[in-house]
Amino acid sequence: MSENATTAEFFFDPLCPWAWLTSRWMLEVEKVRPVHVRWKVMSLAVLNEDKLDDMPPQYREMMETQAWGPVRVVIAARELHGDEVVGPLYTALGTRFHVNGEGPTREAIEGALADVGLPAELIEYADKDTYDKELRASHKEGIDKVGQEVGTPVISVPGADGEEVAFFGPVVTPTPRGDAAARLWDGTLLVASTPGFYEIKRTRTAAPSFE
Repeated sequence: MSENATTAEFFFDPLCPWAWLTSRWMLEVEKVRPVHVRWKVMSLAVLNEDKLDDMPPQYREMMETQAWGPVRVVIAARELHGDEVVGPLYTALGTRFHVNGEGPTREAIEGALADVGLPAELIEYADKDTYDKELRASHKEGIDKVGQEVGTPVISVPGADGEEVAFFGPVVTPTPRGDAAARLWDGTLLVASTPGFYEIKRTRTAAPSFE
C-alpha cells in the first residue's frame, strides 16, 4: 500500500447482492486510484432484529434463518486469524453466494473457508453467539458513522479537510470497471467534500447483475 493512499472503510454483509456489487467496484478503484480498502462487517440480522414483525414473510424468514451464519463466521475468522482475512473471505463468500448462485448455505460457507485456506471448523461459529458482542460492535461502528435507516453497504471516505464522511451506497449495477470505476470514485470524494451534502437517490429499475 502506498504511503499516500486514501483509506476507505467498507462495511458489508455477505448476504446483500448490492453490497457485493459495490465491493467489486471498490476493488476496481484500488487498481485505478491510490486507495486502500479496509473491510468491515455490518449485519442485516442485527439491523432488522427489531423490525421482523413488519417484514414480508419471505424476508423475515431469511433474516431469521440465513442472515446470522455468514457474518458470524466472518467475525470469528477475524477474531481468530486477523483483519487481513476479512476481505479474501468476503470475496470467497460473495462469489459462491451471488456469482455462482449457491446462496448463503452452510455448504457455500464451508466452500468459501476452503477457498481461502481457513480452518473448516470456523463453520461451527455460524450457529454460535460466541462473537456476537464483536459482531454488534462492528455493526454499530458502521451505523454510528452514517446514521440510522440505512442498509449495506456503508462506505467511509475522507471529506473536506480530511474529515471522515460515511454514506450508504453507492448502489450500482453492474459493477463499474476501469475509467468508469475511477469516475464514480472521484464523484464520491467530490460529494463527500461538500459540506451539508447528504443524499442522492432514485428508484432502482434493474436487478443486480453479476457480470
